Amino acid sequence: MSKDKRFVKIYSQGMVNALEIWVDRETGIQYLAHQSGYAGGMTVLLDEEGKPLRTHLSPAELDRM
Repeated sequence: MSKDKRFVKIYSQGMVNALEIWVDRETGIQYLAHQSGYAGGMTVLLDEEGKPLRTHLSPAELDRM
């Protein structure tokens, strides 16, 4: 994985109705992306307190994805 890419995909499910989790390398914040046909959207994942969810993965682990 190239270190110059800001976002890295850490989870993917489905093809036509795709669900993915992306991590911002600079902030560590996770985002949920959903795509269904030609439509889609992306939103930040929140923890139980309503704060942005940060990844538990190290930068080295993100590089391997």
